Amino acid sequence: MYYAYVLRSLKTGKHYYGSCEDLEKRLKTHNAGKVKYTKPFIPWEIIYTEEYATRSEAYRRELFFKTLTGWNWLKDKGVHQK
Repeated sequence: MYYAYVLRSLKTGKHYYGSCEDLEKRLKTHNAGKVKYTKPFIPWEIIYTEEYATRSEAYRRELFFKTLTGWNWLKDKGVHQK
C-alpha cells in the first residue's frame, strides 16, 4: 500500500503534503530532522491520510493536495482549520 498524507507542525501549524509507502517510518524521518523542508518545523503530526494501491496514484493525490483546488477540498474535509 501507498499513502498520500498531510502533516501539521505542532510548532507552527504549517502543513506538509507528501506520499510514501511506509507512513510511520516517513513520519519518524520528518520528526528526526532528516527532511530539509520540514526540519525547522519539528514536531509533526499526521492529520490526514488516503491509501492507494500504487505509488503513482498516491503521488498524483499528493500533487492534487498542493493545488488551490486540493487545499480547498481539504479545508472542506476539516483538515485545514476554517
